[in-house]
Formats: sequence, structure tokens, C-alpha cells
Amino acid sequence: MNSKILIVEDDKPQAKILGDYLRHKGFDVSCALNAAEGKKLLEERIFDLAILDWKLPDEDGLSLLKWLKEKQPLTQVIMLTAFATVERAVEAIKGGAYHYLTKPVNLEELIFIIEKALKELRLVREVEKLRAQLKELSPPDVPDIIAESPKMKDTLRLVAKVASTDATVLILGESGTGKEVIANLIHRLSPRQNAPFIKVNCAAIPEGLLESELFGHEKGAFTGADKAKPGLFEMADGGSIFLDEIGDMPLSLQAKLLRVLQEGLIRRIGATKETKVNVRIITATNKDLETLVEEGRFREDLFWRINVFTIRIPPLRERREDILPLTQYFLDKFSQKHQKTLQGFSREALDALLSHHYPGNVRELENLIERAVILTEEGEAITLEGFPLPMKLQNEKKKTDLFYTLPLPEAVSLLEKDRIKQAMEEAQGIKTRAAELLGISERVLRYKLAKYGLAGED
Repeated sequence: MNSKILIVEDDKPQAKILGDYLRHKGFDVSCALNAAEGKKLLEERIFDLAILDWKLPDEDGLSLLKWLKEKQPLTQVIMLTAFATVERAVEAIKGGAYHYLTKPVNLEELIFIIEKALKELRLVREVEKLRAQLKELSPPDVPDIIAESPKMKDTLRLVAKVASTDATVLILGESGTGKEVIANLIHRLSPRQNAPFIKVNCAAIPEGLLESELFGHEKGAFTGADKAKPGLFEMADGGSIFLDEIGDMPLSLQAKLLRVLQEGLIRRIGATKETKVNVRIITATNKDLETLVEEGRFREDLFWRINVFTIRIPPLRERREDILPLTQYFLDKFSQKHQKTLQGFSREALDALLSHHYPGNVRELENLIERAVILTEEGEAITLEGFPLPMKLQNEKKKTDLFYTLPLPEAVSLLEKDRIKQAMEEAQGIKTRAAELLGISERVLRYKLAKYGLAGED
């Protein structure tokens, strides 16, 4: 189906040029010469994208943008104006516009922006659909999913596509990125959601025990096997099994797993007969399986069997748009857990969180926030003091590096502001005492406090 585009432009020749060009490119285009006509069309149908002129004969384009976003919040909007200013661009983006172009419009640039906007719209709609499905699931079953970054939206789009199938899924990602969360989500959105979901960490169970755990054993199969025991594959029958750290599975068990994938058959240790199971297999690893195959530590035939549909979870450092939403989510979670009411984060604390590298990914961020919540007093804001020493030192190094990259006047202002803030803290907000610590007059201090937006007591 062709994407639907609305053009609201009072200049008839300009509207015709844009409309004809976009129709030639395969879009379904409607045109309006004023805001009233545009609103009428928007009341009648849903548009994927709207191109709005800033200056219309009956209404300001910015107010039309606001009205449109209330009616059709997902519709992407490109604003057009004959007079480009930074202020107008900021107003348009704040109002919800996707982009801002100056007349005369470069048609090739317009097409490039439209295609990007429509691609993002498709992602947003798929994520909204997935979120609607998530609302039907109970919170204990599905941990909250934070996906504000384009990369995580792509990940959820893949989850939505594969969840309804029975395909084997391989989830790749560094430790702490949330591979188990994604595996759980795939199961909960699948037709098997009411059947068992069994989780196994292949690296955490000794080799001798792992085989018995996965495939079960008969009575007398080995010393201590005083009764028969079904394996996890049998227990997951009709549902899904999640094999985490699949790269650590011993070679001796990989052949048995291959048999399950190929024919759905398992054999308990000590059994003479095979048992049929109907299990969806989801696997995950933080290792490079192709390298393991080359080194002879992972079966190539098994690799191709589990690599039917691959989902790569980006590390947190590559999805920084998710850091603040995740931070707020964990703050709410741990404030409730530890029964505290906190006043958010200081500016320095947020800067440190946003600039941190996160080798431990989302799990590291979660641990950082819980530690900070525990250390912060009731009613206070979380500051750098709530973070581990290496993170505080990293923040100080970042600040020091900044001094050597900023223009001299800005570097001096930054240093001056930090010194004044430090003095005011030491003086507990009393200006006369802070002025003495800084070696300046109280009058000069008052001027600089106002200049930098700092406050204190008299």
C-alpha cells in the first residue's frame, strides 16, 4: 500500500510541483490550500506524513502542527518556510515536527527525508503494536522493555516478527544486555505463551549434571539415580526452552541437542527408547560462535540449526537514548523497594551516567542505581557521591579533558563556576563565607552567582 502524504500549501504552483513529484515517486498525495481544508482531510483519513507550510492564509502552520499531533500523533510532519531561523527550527521540532526545510525545496533532499521519516514511522507503529500486546501480559511475566533508541526499536521489531512463528531463535549480545528478557518476551508473545517456559544456563551447570538436567535419566542409570527423572526438554513440552550461554555447551551434548532440533526426539540417560517432544528452542550467547566452529569447539551443523533467526541486542553504549528512561525506571523500582522518596539526580550525576561506557550494560546501570538509592538520604537528590569511585574519577577526567578542548573564555567560565559552586557548598550557602574562601568581595560573588544561575543564603 502506498504511503499517504498530505500537503498543506497556499502557494498553488508550489503545491502542484510537490504533489506531482511525489505522485510520480509512487505516493498517495492529497493537497490542501489552507489549514481549514487540511483539517477536513485529516478528519477524514489517516496520513503517514504531512508537509505543512509555516505561513497559511487562515492559520499559523505551527498551530496546525499542534492540532495535527493531537489528532494523529504518529503522523510524521515536515515543516516548510521561506524564512529559515534557528528559533523557527527549534519551535517546529519541539512541536513534534520530524524535519524543517527552507523554500525553494530541494526535491531530492525532500525524498530522502520522507523516506527516513516513513521508515521511522514503520518502526514506531510496530513498537506501539508490540507495547499493546505487552499490556495484555501481567507484569511478573514480562519485565518492562525500554526502547527509545532506533537500535532497540529495530530489535523489538524483529521480536514482534519472529514471536508468532515456531522458528528457532539465536540471541546475540554482550553480558548484561538483556538476552533473557528478550527470550522471555518472544515466548510470552508466541502461541505457546500459556505453556512452560524453561530457562537453562549452560555455563552454570557442570557437564556431568547438564545432560541429566536437559534429557533426564532412568532409575539406575548411574550411581545415585534411585528413581527416574524427566529432563527439562520433557518438562517444556508444548512450550519453549531457553538455552542461555549455548556457546559453553559441551561438544558431547551438542549432538543430542542437534537430534532434538532435527527430529524432536530425546533419550533419557539409561533409556532404550526415544521420546518425542514439541519444544521451541531459543538460544543465546555472548561468544562468537563462528570462531568457536573454526576452532572445533562448536559443531557447525548445530550452529546452522540454531542460527535460523538471529537477534542482536546492542550494548548500552550504542543505545544512549535509552539510558535516561532506564535510569528513571530503575530509580522508581528501587525507591519503592527500599521505601525512599528521592528528588531525582543532580546534573553532574546525570552527566556521569550519560557518559559512562557501561562494560556491564543494562545490568551494570541497574546495579549503579540501586547502590545510589541505598546511599542517598531520604528526600535528597542522587549525586556523584552515590556512585563508585572509578565512575567519579572518570567524570573528573572528562571534566579535565573538557578544559583543554573548550575555547579559553568558556574553559575559564567552567572552572570559575565549579569553584564558586564548591565554595558555596563548603560555606553551606552563606555568601559572605563563600566570598572569603574564594578571595573575592561579596558583591562580586553575588554578580557571578546571578551570572551562572547559582543561589545561596544571605
